[in-house]
Amino acid sequence: MEWSEVFHDITNRHDFKAMHDFLEKEYTTKIVYPDRENIYQAFDLTPFDKVKVVILGQDPYHGPKQAHGLAFSVQPEGKFPPSLRNMYKELEDDIGCKRTVSHLQDWAKEGVLLLNTVLTVRKGEAHSHRGIGWEIFTDEIIKTVSDQRDHVVFILWGKPAQQKEKLIDTSKHDVIKSVHPSPLSAYRGFFGSKPYSQANAYLEAHHQTPINWCGEEAMDE
Repeated sequence: MEWSEVFHDITNRHDFKAMHDFLEKEYTTKIVYPDRENIYQAFDLTPFDKVKVVILGQDPYHGPKQAHGLAFSVQPEGKFPPSLRNMYKELEDDIGCKRTVSHLQDWAKEGVLLLNTVLTVRKGEAHSHRGIGWEIFTDEIIKTVSDQRDHVVFILWGKPAQQKEKLIDTSKHDVIKSVHPSPLSAYRGFFGSKPYSQANAYLEAHHQTPINWCGEEAMDE
């Protein structure tokens, strides 16, 4: 199965015309992130049949030169967000590798679907596109991955992500949960949660190649 088939099935069952009309007006009259061509980058970089891990975010970063279609990932010239810094701190503590690049495209190419539940946002206005229809679309994405794939690791950080667990068949997938890596909550259970080694242990136990969380920069050091 390919994402194009998944998208076709979802759009056959739901009417997204109002959302598309809203987005057309927003992109024409406001500054909206990410750029239109990057809205679906998570799907472009992680083919459906290659998904091994799903990391759920909420909505894109709303600052300039940050969002580019991958949850938690930032464009190279964008401001480095604190949640990503905390993710990297836990990565180093968990499996010992240091990352400094701000983007997570290598994770996406490894099979990590970096999925925000809302895929667009108005500049400077967090959650400004919540409730326009994206949640219907991304819930269907989560359900389809759960239904059609086997032995996927779903990483759910924070309460909004954990509410999506009901969409996942936990009898055939692994769910890793903790508080969100944001500075507001990271010290209440994110640090020390070891999501990266847990995910790889599950993948290896089910005869899959583990994720290279360290990336090329760590391998070159």
